[in-house]
Amino acid sequence: MDLQILQLCREDGRFAYEAYEFVCEAVTYTQDRLGRVPSRQERGAPDPRPKPAGDENHVSGAELLRGTCELAVREFGMMAPVVFRQWGVRTTGDIGEIVFKLIKVQRLSKSDRDDPDDFHNLFDLHEALSNGFELTIGDAPAKRGDR
Repeated sequence: MDLQILQLCREDGRFAYEAYEFVCEAVTYTQDRLGRVPSRQERGAPDPRPKPAGDENHVSGAELLRGTCELAVREFGMMAPVVFRQWGVRTTGDIGEIVFKLIKVQRLSKSDRDDPDDFHNLFDLHEALSNGFELTIGDAPAKRGDR
């Protein structure tokens, strides 16, 4: 367990520990997807914490939100909205709050142009996590009167 993240959870219990870890993973996933992974030299020693990124490695709030949703759907499938609700993450603004708390403890870095408002109400998080999934009753057993 990361003691810095654990401390964040103690200070503000709205978000689960796993939500903070997932956002860190989503940053790396998004950088990789966009071809903005820090070079080996920038990463330095095998420290598990992300290093401050230069502008060439930076991802915007909107890019991170899209990457977070993609990773969540990939990892959790149809359960992604349920997992996020369990973690206390209900809006894109919640992800922004997590990001800026991680910046505060130096687990993530930011550029001068980054702002918490970059995450505020960009889209419906639940809808983005549910998009593409459809529950149907076609395979449901017939009711007694239908036989």
